[in-house]
Amino acid sequence: MKSADALPVPVLRALRNLGSDLRDARRRRRIPTEIMAARVGVSRTTLSRLEKGSPKVAMGTYATALFVLGLLDRLNELADARHDTVGLDLADEALPQRIRLSGRRGKR
Repeated sequence: MKSADALPVPVLRALRNLGSDLRDARRRRRIPTEIMAARVGVSRTTLSRLEKGSPKVAMGTYATALFVLGLLDRLNELADARHDTVGLDLADEALPQRIRLSGRRGKR
């Protein structure tokens, strides 16, 4: 696993934003840290690291926090092919120009 120092700055920034958003969602729901940590199944220290966006917190822990807050459906859409514009463009470029029948022509 890469150390936090080796991660690209945009990745660290995205994790910090995710952690902050999770903290804000917990606070909007008026869930104390002790209860949230118990629901996620982690210690209060780990919850604190999660809410700071630590890359050392397991992705499963982030996913469980999203579940507890009722936001898990958003995780399902992260890498959804419908939103992968680069991948869809590449797939479109690979489409054949012509489609020919294989085998004998005109016989059934």
